[in-house]
Amino acid sequence: MRKFAAAVAVLGLSALGVAVPATTAQAAGESTTGAICDSKWGPRNGNMYAWEHYDCQGTLLISTPGNSSWWGTSAQDKATSVMNRGYTGSLAVVKFYEHVNHGGGHGCLLPGELYADNLTDNRLSNGVGANDRISSHKWVNSTDCSTLLT
Repeated sequence: MRKFAAAVAVLGLSALGVAVPATTAQAAGESTTGAICDSKWGPRNGNMYAWEHYDCQGTLLISTPGNSSWWGTSAQDKATSVMNRGYTGSLAVVKFYEHVNHGGGHGCLLPGELYADNLTDNRLSNGVGANDRISSHKWVNSTDCSTLLT
């Protein structure tokens, strides 16, 4: 949505004959937040994904269509970006938990949100930061979520 609004604004200013200077990043063609996640998005396949770094980069920590009560020592408390490529309908929301066995605070990712590319700006339901704090997840309905990762 941000890209669309920016494009409309530039088109509107262009129609008025106003020149808008590009930033160095825009001039160089550098990507904005979410560009790597965008490139990794594909057709819905029923899986949720978690990566070690922001924007779906670094080690892929977990990819699974099922629930997990513990992500294991190689993935626990290491996620900085997550993706929901689950199917829409019943049990389409990924509910991430702070602790093993679906305990502690939680945060949900709806299928329409696609991904959370930087968990450093998200909080779980108990106020704890979501970055590097997820240890388990399960698929739920949207009525089972009180806090979204947005």
